Amino acid sequence: MRVLLAFILALGFTFAISPTGAQACGPDTNCDIDDHRHYRIRMPEGHDGETPVGAIFYAHGYKGSAKGAMRNQSMAKAVSDLGLALVALKSFGDDWFIANAPNEPKPEELVEMDYVDAVIADVTTRFAVDPSKLMLTGFSAGGMMTWTVACENGEKFAGYAPMAGTFWEPTPTFCPSPATHVLHTHGTSDRVVPLTGRPILNTHQGNISNVMSMYANQGNFGEAKTYKVLDLECSRSTNRQDKVLEICLHPGGHEFKTQYIVRAWQELEKLGAVN
Repeated sequence: MRVLLAFILALGFTFAISPTGAQACGPDTNCDIDDHRHYRIRMPEGHDGETPVGAIFYAHGYKGSAKGAMRNQSMAKAVSDLGLALVALKSFGDDWFIANAPNEPKPEELVEMDYVDAVIADVTTRFAVDPSKLMLTGFSAGGMMTWTVACENGEKFAGYAPMAGTFWEPTPTFCPSPATHVLHTHGTSDRVVPLTGRPILNTHQGNISNVMSMYANQGNFGEAKTYKVLDLECSRSTNRQDKVLEICLHPGGHEFKTQYIVRAWQELEKLGAVN
């Protein structure tokens, strides 16, 4: 199924980058990948159309959309103020096709990695976006999508900032990709995706502590150090490759602040990951 979808995406990609389609998409109009998948993009305010910029890719929550993400004026302004493009991804249906999600295909049938590959290729062809300066973030189900890409295809982005999302159980025992920068944010009072997870239909959300431990062991991350920033209490560790793994907890529920996304990007800048 992955091979078939990759072929379909390739056909859609060839069509999408035609001169006619190149002018037809942005924050208010879909950028079509094929007949079924799309994304939206907002370049930074005042961009000259030529100078390469970095980009923050955002994966929406359950029943969200790229259109809805672009309506988040706080996020749009904050990303623009960073001098970056905002790329809003869109699931095939109400939710992302990721391993063990309720009533979704088996892991070997999953197609989201092909979709992300196609979006990156399309974005960096149609627009002046630097493929070496990309960060993926997402909220709730989008946080689950973010963790999945980090685990399965981690080299595609310079860093990952999942928010209020984890894997579905059984959580992975290892990740195919080498460890990369992962900056996770979660609310201690979250009842929709609790830190320990909760049952949903025929499956169960993963325990974020177990996920962090798995990734720390996989990447040989060292002893964690704690610090505070904004309204967050963070625990951070590094490995010999100077990758960072951290979890930052806020006292709220199932929510996020644009500041968390901005801070994650600025941390990647400090680490030299997107410079």
